[in-house]
Amino acid sequence: MRINPQARLISGVAAAAWPLAFSDDETDYGTLLNEIGEARLVLIGEASHGTHEFYRERARITCMLIERKGFDAVAVEADWPDSYRLNRFVRHQGNDGNAEQALAGFRRFPAWMWRNMDVLAFAEWLRKRNAVAAKRVGFYGLDLYSMYTSAQEVVRFLEAVDPDAAKRARYRYGCFDHFGEDSQAYGYAASFAMAESCEKQAVEQLTELLAHAARAEGDESELFSAEQNARLVRDAEHYYRTMFVGRINSWNVRDRHMGDTLDRLVEFLGRQSKVVVWAHNSHLGDARATEMGRMGELNLGQLVRERYGEQSFLLGFTTHDGDVTAASDWDEPAQRKIVRHALAGSYEALFHETGVGDFLLMLRRGDVRELLRRPMLERAIGVIYRPQTERISHYFEARLAEQFDAVIHIDRTRALIPLEKSVPWQRGEAYETYPTAV
Repeated sequence: MRINPQARLISGVAAAAWPLAFSDDETDYGTLLNEIGEARLVLIGEASHGTHEFYRERARITCMLIERKGFDAVAVEADWPDSYRLNRFVRHQGNDGNAEQALAGFRRFPAWMWRNMDVLAFAEWLRKRNAVAAKRVGFYGLDLYSMYTSAQEVVRFLEAVDPDAAKRARYRYGCFDHFGEDSQAYGYAASFAMAESCEKQAVEQLTELLAHAARAEGDESELFSAEQNARLVRDAEHYYRTMFVGRINSWNVRDRHMGDTLDRLVEFLGRQSKVVVWAHNSHLGDARATEMGRMGELNLGQLVRERYGEQSFLLGFTTHDGDVTAASDWDEPAQRKIVRHALAGSYEALFHETGVGDFLLMLRRGDVRELLRRPMLERAIGVIYRPQTERISHYFEARLAEQFDAVIHIDRTRALIPLEKSVPWQRGEAYETYPTAV
């Protein structure tokens, strides 16, 4: 009798799935930790920027990697200066008295992405752990949106060590002042020759700071942070100019910046250092296994695999339905929005059909690897969720077994809780069956 291909796919995934109980003990992830082995770069994704379970389980796994495998740092899809403020706090430096104060730098949209209860809990755990550990684990940002804040941080650093150099930095970065800290306005004007490009000034300032670093003495961490801020200004200036040339160009500039920042962090911490990376699946799953790659886009996951090979491990997350913290458009308030059931023909729908519920799936070997190398749809929800255009806005084609080394599926998920709950978030969306909820 001929076996239905879809039935074979469902049964194959169900047989390979490792059910997850999310209990207080650590039995859920013993298999995962064994598979990670001696990998030095573990990239842990998320299928949305607003799902509680993704953040919670990512933090749980990270704590185990720190405690059991001696990981040195967490690097996240966030801006360097905001993350470095939290880094000072968890390493018992700086002036913040508690974790919520240390997260105050994350004010730019979408603030809830890092100013939420799950990140708060992880920051408190990391600070407590660092208080008694021989080696303190740091928290760093990889992204490049903070062009103006990073410029201010460079000037602030130089004011303390070389006031004359600070004056030169302030003069160079003054090129950006015409746009009132509106980075996109700068990019638009510079890309269409409506205003002078500040590329030369950004490069000059980085060059001078690197020359200063070669002969400087003092706190190596603060000097390294200043260098990173100067590099960020240079790369962000390039990024905002490319935004209006084409999406692929700007995406690649951004992910190359994240990859290069990660490389420099690894070198700064020591050649054998171990780093956990937190970012969206679309950044951490190998782009070569997705339609992104076919269009010419690369991403951080691809760069890490190319540069670190078997020393890297890529872990993704998926969900079928629930709710999520997201906005309806850029710079709008966070809302608690309903996540529709996954579309037929998607990995998420397939995983739901197994009936296993929540599970871990290892993808490096076995029958399931061959089964999941076929192209299927995969869902991605960023900071914006538009269910009315679900297929166009939130799905892309991928080959999951080549995109990730493992994936965690949580069938029904909940919205993460922002530290500041807006009225739209508190009200949330009503399900289509309201008020019966049937």
